[in-house]
Amino acid sequence: MAQSVGIKDVARVAGVSVGTVSNVINRPDTVATETRARVLSAIDRLGYVRSESARQLRAGRSRIMGLLVLDMGNPFFVDVARGAERAARQAGLGVMVCNSAQDPGEEAEYLSLFAEQRVRGVLLTPADATGRNIEGFRRHNIPFVLVDRVAEGTTECSVSVDDVAGGALAVRHLVDAGHRSLAYVSGPPGLNQVRDRRTGALEALAEAGLGPDALRELPTERLDVAAGRDAGARLLGLADRPTAVFCANDLLALGVLQAMYAAGVGVPDDLAIVGYDDIEFAAAAAVPLTSVRQPAVTMGAMAADLLLEETEAEGEGTGRTHEHRRVVLQPELVVRRSSLSAR
Repeated sequence: MAQSVGIKDVARVAGVSVGTVSNVINRPDTVATETRARVLSAIDRLGYVRSESARQLRAGRSRIMGLLVLDMGNPFFVDVARGAERAARQAGLGVMVCNSAQDPGEEAEYLSLFAEQRVRGVLLTPADATGRNIEGFRRHNIPFVLVDRVAEGTTECSVSVDDVAGGALAVRHLVDAGHRSLAYVSGPPGLNQVRDRRTGALEALAEAGLGPDALRELPTERLDVAAGRDAGARLLGLADRPTAVFCANDLLALGVLQAMYAAGVGVPDDLAIVGYDDIEFAAAAAVPLTSVRQPAVTMGAMAADLLLEETEAEGEGTGRTHEHRRVVLQPELVVRRSSLSAR
């Protein structure tokens, strides 16, 4: 195996001191033009790459931000990551993206990894409904911001969408279209987002003079297309089938749509469907999907900005303080063909 090239090798080839090479890399304006050109030529010839881990060890600060999401198979979280990465890059940082797969055990392992790597901070969509993983992570004194979840206390920032309002938007739209018997394909009941969207749905029903029995809940273990197909099969087996279904996210809604298509059930004429997130695939579905839009890219960027603000305030000698904030964005209903049946 070839030996890695070090800063001493560059200094030897360029005929300068190690300190001069360091200055060329970190403070090039302090080095004479001819000397700088000689050092850069040696770096290019040798293929030298500086050790970022060593630099961070000396500086005492990482240039990596951690991002831990529920499901990277969900385009919503891909958009969150895009927003976070864009904000981090503008600040000269990189993003380490990890996927908990909605598993509290995997979440705990990744949080331990972030602590071992001493990342600058973490953006987190929690999978653990008990909060134990977050409590354990707090001991490491690494700043974190909750994404797609409202912070319960005042010890961290959060960026989320008003999911109660989003659930109400979806069901109000269906009720206004004449539906009086609805289903809610809800996902894992331990997730706050799932519960909040159900709360909003029930509020919209109450506004219309309908009781909670007008909403039949079909929980699923996961928030993916396969779980949506399974929920669709259960929906088809109901003796008194609802005329409309609200799904906790678009992947579930697309799965329900697939199940209806396979069974020859017309959407929206036999069953109206509304999803949540407004991922790119929603508009491209065989029957374009009505969905509650979340500004995912904006959420990721705002969360990263809050984290950067906090970590900069904690830097030595800044004299600045950081006040934790809970940012709650508003959702938007995007109406498409999947819910436009006339009743």
